[in-house]
Amino acid sequence: MWKTDSAFWRRTCGINLGERKVDKVEKKKFCALILAAGKGTRMKSDKAKVLHELNGKPLLHYSIEAAKAAGAEKIVAVIGHQAEKVRGAFAVSGCIFVEQNPQLGTGHAVLQANDALSHYDGLTVILCGDVPLLKSSTIRSLIDNHHTHCAVVSILTTIPPPPHAYGRIVKDDRGNVLKIVEHKDATDEEKKIGEINTGIYCVDTKFLFDALGKVTNNNRQGEYYLTDIVEIAVREGKKVKSFIADDYVEVMGINTLEELARAEKHLLT
Repeated sequence: MWKTDSAFWRRTCGINLGERKVDKVEKKKFCALILAAGKGTRMKSDKAKVLHELNGKPLLHYSIEAAKAAGAEKIVAVIGHQAEKVRGAFAVSGCIFVEQNPQLGTGHAVLQANDALSHYDGLTVILCGDVPLLKSSTIRSLIDNHHTHCAVVSILTTIPPPPHAYGRIVKDDRGNVLKIVEHKDATDEEKKIGEINTGIYCVDTKFLFDALGKVTNNNRQGEYYLTDIVEIAVREGKKVKSFIADDYVEVMGINTLEELARAEKHLLT
């Protein structure tokens, strides 16, 4: 039986069980990193976006609770705008808070958690503080899919109804992700792709921070993009997979008061 298991893991993930015993529980442990630094100017308010309330609770509350329910060993939230108010609102949440100041992109935001997470030997699930309808079961499914495919990076995706301006997921004929193309940079053919990036990821922690050290800000905005780790993984011959969330509403971010109202209606139905 042990030989059969060893052969299976060598074939699928390149793991030699003679060198390292794989424990299913250990393999699936994870920490959550919640990106919550944004000002949310389209909310037409000076209030930090994640402090806007949905059914009487701040948006960030829902991401924290989903991470806890999914079994996160540690939760780190990257905050920025009105950082002290956010800390105060979640003083008893059990979160570790790190600040992003100045805000130089999503990759730069994740790097602020380097001290808190870089030595963690499990997975890091990157969540968004403005996606309140995400279910803990979807987080677990993303993690399970990551392990099933022996991926280094897994992206939670969905297929919303057109038209939309989200980043497209470009894959090879085996279903491996090759890159994420922003709508404004997509060719006409790429714009026909229905599968889009939600901004939620499951990543091997060591690879995450190693890759972020290679990300540059050589772009028009002068920012460090988290999405660049996908192409870094592909260049290094590592596997990148996607997991499609069936309900696109569950994974949509809240950027306007109108979207907040729609989310509340969805939550209460």
